[in-house]
Amino acid sequence: MSVIDRLKEYAVTHQRGIVHDLLFALVWVGLVSAIFSVVDGPQWAYYLLMLTGVPAYFGFVYSWQLAKQQHATDPP
Repeated sequence: MSVIDRLKEYAVTHQRGIVHDLLFALVWVGLVSAIFSVVDGPQWAYYLLMLTGVPAYFGFVYSWQLAKQQHATDPP
């Protein structure tokens, strides 16, 4: 199986996850850029806020999984 075939298979298998990851990244970068277009802060703070997107993403995914598990175990 070639690399291209593997990438296609991965994209088809994880389509929803890839879209959610991309949307989170776009929203995070958009919010940080909007904040720093209004507040002319230092460059290091901009990069630090961009970097905090990584733990924010994992916190978001973790809380989303917990919410789905709780919803699955709640009685109707």
